[in-house]
Amino acid sequence: MEAPDNERFRDSIATINKEGKRAWLFPKKPSGKFYKYRKYVSYVLLAILFLSPFIKVGGNQFLMFNVLERRFNIFGFPFWPQDFHLFVIMMLIGVVFVIFFTVAFGRIFCGWMCPQTIFMEMVFRRIEYWIDGDRGKQIRLDKMPWNAEKIRKRVLKWSIFFIISFLIANVFLAYLIGSDRLIQYILDGPLNHVSTLISLLIFTGVFYFVFAWFREQVCIIACPYGRLQGVLLDNKSIVVAYDHKRGEKEAGRAKFRKNEDRATTGKGDCIDCFQCVHVCPTGIDIRNGTQLECVNCTACIDACDHMMESVNLPKGLIRYASEDNIEKKAKFTFSPRLKGYTVVLFILTSVFIGMLFLRNDVEARVLRLPGQLYEHKADNIISNVYTFKLVNKTTKAIDNVNFRLLSHKGEIKLVAHDDFVVPEQGLSEGTLFIEINASGLSGDKDRVEIGVYSGDKLIETTTAAFLGPRSYK
Repeated sequence: MEAPDNERFRDSIATINKEGKRAWLFPKKPSGKFYKYRKYVSYVLLAILFLSPFIKVGGNQFLMFNVLERRFNIFGFPFWPQDFHLFVIMMLIGVVFVIFFTVAFGRIFCGWMCPQTIFMEMVFRRIEYWIDGDRGKQIRLDKMPWNAEKIRKRVLKWSIFFIISFLIANVFLAYLIGSDRLIQYILDGPLNHVSTLISLLIFTGVFYFVFAWFREQVCIIACPYGRLQGVLLDNKSIVVAYDHKRGEKEAGRAKFRKNEDRATTGKGDCIDCFQCVHVCPTGIDIRNGTQLECVNCTACIDACDHMMESVNLPKGLIRYASEDNIEKKAKFTFSPRLKGYTVVLFILTSVFIGMLFLRNDVEARVLRLPGQLYEHKADNIISNVYTFKLVNKTTKAIDNVNFRLLSHKGEIKLVAHDDFVVPEQGLSEGTLFIEINASGLSGDKDRVEIGVYSGDKLIETTTAAFLGPRSYK
């Protein structure tokens, strides 16, 4: 049985027509209070996105995600593979934070802060409005045969889209390999780094495909967040919602007639102008209720407020509200569920901050050489051989590095050198021998504490297993 027209939205997304083909959307250019605020937020976030790889804090890139070398900089703090536990906690904090805000305010992240939405609505669509015009002109241009005007506008638009995609790809690469290396590659010339250039063009193609063709499908089809909100939202969540009680009333929605007293006729305040639908970037009708396609962009709020103002009806027919607020006029409350997420978020953040402050700038690891037993030397000296690795997480080289035994009387001998330098944001590794008199051992397997010094300054401590003969227990 075929569903009635007003229920078909449940069976198909707005970007698919009856034949199952892509239905291209031509959203009307939004305007209004919320759109103005979104522009301000977007400009700030775009500035942060483009500047973060080139800002240095203590010599470290402000944000870097070098997956290939497993090195990350978060707000100027460097994270190495040895700090993976910190990175995991930070990711958990991010997940809980997103869940917390989704439970409280729905997909506010999607509409206001998501890079996909910001680039699509505040960069690419604004260029489209500038070249192709608003909704009506875009529809006419799409139906127009390929004449000189259409070719000129399409070539201009697609060229600008490609240039912006190439710029985004460069910034994306700066996050991956570091801004210093990217600038050096540019100065060297693209032909000296052909593999990097190919990767850059692939990224450019991906961004161009997403913003020039795939567009809102990312939010509707590819992004799992829309499905996630169905699990997280409840009747108390604040979302972009249509006040159906006020909009429908007893007689339902109806077109506006001049000098009509809608209160006496029982008609709802919704004048069925479809402005909220025409302005929606994902093509939904917000009057059908909360849907996974809705990204809470507030464009429908601005459009509806403008129409209500035009017909002298109260604004707020579409607004930020919860289902309980619409049905019961209930105000937003900090529910036990939100309190639970807050406690979890506070605990994770406290643990992360504590571990961050306890983290050393130098990571030392000393391990016995696999497969090697102890060596019994003259004067009752027991010797074990080790490999060591020192990681310098700072932007300054550490010189005059040496090792000393802290837990036992003995001697540490380095192979090839007595002291050395650990380069900035680099590592040094080598081999050393620990020699202890057998009389100082408590058993056949002791734990020895080793101090790492820069000159006479202790910069890190570590422990290692020391093997000795059983007869000296």
